[in-house]
Amino acid sequence: MKAIDNKELILALEELENEKGIKKSYVIEAIETALVTAYKRNFDSAENVKVVIDKQTGATHLYAVKEVVEAVEDSKLQINVEQAKQISKKLEIGDTVDIEIVPKDFGRIAAQTAKQVIVQKLREAEREIIYTEFNDRKGEIVSGIIQKVDSNVVIMDLGKLEGIMPAKEKIPTENYKVNDKIRGYVQDVVKGVKGTPQVIVSRACPDFVRKLFEFEIPEIYEGLIEIKSVSRDPGYRSKVAVYSNNENIDPVGSCVGQKGVRIQNIINELNGEKIDVIEWNQDPAIYIASALLPAQVLAVDIKEEEKFAQVIVPDDQLSLAIGKAGQNARLAAKLTNWEKIDIKSESQFRKMIENMQNENENEDEEENVTEVEE
Repeated sequence: MKAIDNKELILALEELENEKGIKKSYVIEAIETALVTAYKRNFDSAENVKVVIDKQTGATHLYAVKEVVEAVEDSKLQINVEQAKQISKKLEIGDTVDIEIVPKDFGRIAAQTAKQVIVQKLREAEREIIYTEFNDRKGEIVSGIIQKVDSNVVIMDLGKLEGIMPAKEKIPTENYKVNDKIRGYVQDVVKGVKGTPQVIVSRACPDFVRKLFEFEIPEIYEGLIEIKSVSRDPGYRSKVAVYSNNENIDPVGSCVGQKGVRIQNIINELNGEKIDVIEWNQDPAIYIASALLPAQVLAVDIKEEEKFAQVIVPDDQLSLAIGKAGQNARLAAKLTNWEKIDIKSESQFRKMIENMQNENENEDEEENVTEVEE
């Protein structure tokens, strides 16, 4: 039997293992499996065959695997015991024997199949490397060129692979155009149908704002200022709570920058989205009052267990405190992680107190009347 000798195959596999980290044994197993399929397809064979590649020399051997039987019913799958004994005296009925075969042109088929498998495994390895690279970049900001835009998704060219920005991750006030360069936050990295990595990018998530602050504010990047919380209505308004345990650092002032230069860079990236930077405070009443900026707050009464806060503001500050469609109050609640912030004007609060007092007086009168009747 003349084996298919392919030392170049082994050299190529060793190079792949050294440079790409693809194990030689893994690729050889894949080639062996592919060769079985190729043989059956090209030779229209119903035989039970297997391929063995010598891991040292690259010699490729094709075997027909047959069962040892007393009387042969299917010569493609069986061999009688007498013939089997000629191959090995140890063989008995019920054993299997490997009979080496060398079909015409199988050497050419083997070479083509090996090349295809190597190319396939190389592509898989490269995709895995890219996947790992970008998976390690989750939580970072990437830049890309827009390739496609429709109502459901924006496709970005990130260089080695494409980024996908679903409709819910787009800023609703932005218009995206092909060939525009944009930045986005890497939310996740997933493998597509063919194993190709895809990067899920967002411009609408609060973490995009958080990361932009890290880029623009050195004190945040260096850990001197901490971002405690971010709440966001993408395209319209964000609130960012910052804190520093260094008394010599003004966390809000550092984030805004001289003449607002630092915060303006972030606003420009977000196409004019308003950003309120407030100082985080351990006292929930002070924190909630700050979170309602730009409105002024007179008083905050909190119920810690219920995560409920009653806020009183001047009459002329009520609409500002609540915000358009309740936006300011809603963002403040998200920022502070309180279930409900109920905002009332000073006049409303006084009226509420008067009503409560009147109700109490009426209840006292009813009790007195009942006592007299008795």
